[in-house]
Amino acid sequence: MSIERTVIAFAGTVVTVSALLGWFVSPWWLLLTLFVGLNLLQSSFTGFCPLAWMLRKGGLEHGDMLPRRAHEEPASPTPAPRT
Repeated sequence: MSIERTVIAFAGTVVTVSALLGWFVSPWWLLLTLFVGLNLLQSSFTGFCPLAWMLRKGGLEHGDMLPRRAHEEPASPTPAPRT
């Protein structure tokens, strides 16, 4: 699984679990939902996601969902065009 898909799956899981905990246990769990939402929002503006950074350090590879930074190598090399 790529970094991007892992981040999306993790965020969706945390939001779902915290919403259920907020409904059945305590409304204070909704603060976790708010935190995840704000983190996704700041990530969309800054391009920095703490979870993606940790996953990259852990050795997970980028997929094709998000653009790479200039210093990162592509996931699979593209062949040179034939002339």
